[in-house]
Amino acid sequence: MPAMLLSFQQMLVRLVFAAGLGAAIGVEREFRRRPAGIRTSMFVCMATALFTMLSGQIAHLWGDSSTTRIASNIVQGIGFLGAGAIMKESGGLLGMTTAATIFVEAAIGMAVGGGLYGVAGSATVIVLFGLVVLGWCSQRLNFKARMLLFRFTTSHAENVAGEVQRLLSNMKIQVQQFRVSMAGANSIVEFEAVVSHRQEVEIVAQLGRQGVITELIPVEGHHG
Repeated sequence: MPAMLLSFQQMLVRLVFAAGLGAAIGVEREFRRRPAGIRTSMFVCMATALFTMLSGQIAHLWGDSSTTRIASNIVQGIGFLGAGAIMKESGGLLGMTTAATIFVEAAIGMAVGGGLYGVAGSATVIVLFGLVVLGWCSQRLNFKARMLLFRFTTSHAENVAGEVQRLLSNMKIQVQQFRVSMAGANSIVEFEAVVSHRQEVEIVAQLGRQGVITELIPVEGHHG
């Protein structure tokens, strides 16, 4: 039996609810300075909710028995948007978490568009748990390799620079932006590399010694 037409008020409530759930996820993404922030997340949820409602409404008005024709194409369309958030760099892929978040935002929007408020709200809570709590645990416990800027300040730059190159070569770590500069009477050896927690500890243990100031700085834009 075809679904009844929704009133303007019902559609508005669903649009606002979808936008609110998307914005909630977007706040976390904005806080972490990811490409898909508050507005993108809000629009994805709201647009998919609208498409889902239109799919049923238009089918009802035209007497079409297929109420999911428009909604079924959302999954394909959202894939292109998610692909745009993925970048290839240093032999790896960046932005996978952002792309996955966009995909699940679309599913949440579809749920709201279908009137499944409880499912959509629960899914949003699970997504936020994954992004905030599990993200914090992953960062705290250093599960993932990350891009770090290593900076060593010393008065013997030649010795440290040579030792750095030998160590990284032995550990088979690909180095980016290797440079040596002066800061007053001291020299600074810097390089960027994607390292695991174990590699990070080993580098600091091997190169950190008396007379060498060691700094580790996370490089922005190299997370999910």
